[in-house]
Amino acid sequence: MSDKQSVNQILTAPLTREHMPTTTNISLSSYLGRKAFGDGWLPEEKRIPESFGPRQAMAGFEEIYPNIIDYIVRITYKIWEDRDIDYIGDTYSNDSYVFDDFGLQRGNKKIIADTYATTGAFSDIQLITDDIVWAGNDELGYHTSHRVYMVGTNDGDSKFGSATGRRVKVPLIANCVAKDNKIYLEHVLYNTAALIQQLGLDLKQTARNMVADKSTPGWPRDKHTWQNLRQAGSPRQAISLAQPIVGFDPDAFCREAFSSTLGKQTGADLSLFYRADIEFIGSNNRQFTGLDSYLSLLKDLHIALTDCNAQVDEVYWTGNEVEGYLTSVRWSLDAVHSGAGVFGEASNKQIQFWGITQHFIVKGKIVKEWMMFNELDVLMQTMAD
Repeated sequence: MSDKQSVNQILTAPLTREHMPTTTNISLSSYLGRKAFGDGWLPEEKRIPESFGPRQAMAGFEEIYPNIIDYIVRITYKIWEDRDIDYIGDTYSNDSYVFDDFGLQRGNKKIIADTYATTGAFSDIQLITDDIVWAGNDELGYHTSHRVYMVGTNDGDSKFGSATGRRVKVPLIANCVAKDNKIYLEHVLYNTAALIQQLGLDLKQTARNMVADKSTPGWPRDKHTWQNLRQAGSPRQAISLAQPIVGFDPDAFCREAFSSTLGKQTGADLSLFYRADIEFIGSNNRQFTGLDSYLSLLKDLHIALTDCNAQVDEVYWTGNEVEGYLTSVRWSLDAVHSGAGVFGEASNKQIQFWGITQHFIVKGKIVKEWMMFNELDVLMQTMAD
């Protein structure tokens, strides 16, 4: 199987409107008995419940997993906290495509090796599920957007240097497609910039060191890999155009919200999309409440990155108008780093910038947003020869 082929043709058929779950009986909130759909992780909650929830069609998956939520939660726990790292060989395909912060990683053996390295650096590591957006079925493949907190103590050497003894809590998002018990496509943003800073290291100096070292797997990302990252799993036409509906449409809403934030240099009236008291968690330890702070972040990004060719690569969602919608929006843009600020002094370099954003939408407004993007990678791109 050649990397030069289109990942979209090789790997997966895109989702359609019929693949979006409209009830929340299979959701993380239901699975863990949370008070309401859309609530995040609570420190006191039992991470693996006694009952694993209702059964849905899971042909090809291990019988022990009754639904896709249970599959994602328990394989994550088994691999990372039970330390059954070799179980990755049973749950990732031999030729899996994993697009991460830096580039393309191929095959489950690479994932196994990386996981051993991470657990060696953080011996008490936990990957705590905050929430999961899902869509699809066992015939097409289940798509999941897994929001996670990586929690642990850096008591071993890592690729960033000697053990620091620092405690970290880093949010990340992994978008996976699984069929026949194996994940074969993943877009994951590890929020590496936040991790580096929580370790007490200088982010820009670490980026310079990594550029000079030239040993980061998959980096720099070539144009073909960038094209495949953007296209893998993407529909040829937006669901809202291919299958228009009357009334609130999560696909159209998310695409319009993106266009009015990251897709334009000057945004529209964001109160059309966001509640004034929006709660935001983002890359590199950004966390705030309120639309003014959100607008400030967007302004910083637009000053730094200009001449943008922005696009939404994939949208899917779980929920309904009564309980709200959890959405996953994967997006990407080509830009020029022509302004000083969030990514340092202007370099005038061409930049590949991509991210995954999750929303919780209630009564037609975004009340919570989680946005992860490849910040360390962008810094490295600005510093490269």
